Amino acid sequence: MAVFFTADTHFGHAGILHACKRPFASIQEHDSLLIEAWNATVAPGDTVYHLGDFALGPAEAAEKVFRRLNGRKCLIAGNHDRRNRKLAWAEQHEGIREVSVEGKHLVLCHYPMRSWPRAFRGSLHLYGHTHGKLPGTTQSCDVGVDVWGYRPVSLAAVVDAMALSDTVPEELRASA
Repeated sequence: MAVFFTADTHFGHAGILHACKRPFASIQEHDSLLIEAWNATVAPGDTVYHLGDFALGPAEAAEKVFRRLNGRKCLIAGNHDRRNRKLAWAEQHEGIREVSVEGKHLVLCHYPMRSWPRAFRGSLHLYGHTHGKLPGTTQSCDVGVDVWGYRPVSLAAVVDAMALSDTVPEELRASA
């Protein structure tokens, strides 16, 4: 069973297409392709930490999308998740959540932070909210769909990107 991370899917939020220049003709196409990418990445027994802003719009529509997504889904709430807290998340957290994955201590939060618990002891910080506009560092990374090809990302890929963050120009990081 693998563990993945994602943020800022914004299912059902038509305004996100323009706001983030997402390359989809409609919100229906956006949602369909994000669901397809999620399920091509995440197996039913995997865990996904969603770092906020799951969906915007009617609760019934969010529920339909939620049921179609593979994996055990854990929410670290974002600023657009008021209605999404009613979904059947395996876990829900406000603020930050500290976890250990693959022997690494992680601090998960919707918002990026300049410092976090155990930051000076090797802890890594994963965040969303910025839609790829705030570059990561060797210890922090945006795991939002705008950065990772509209799909959840593994910790190994995040760690690889962090290793490149100070040596690769920003325009090349998206392909890392």
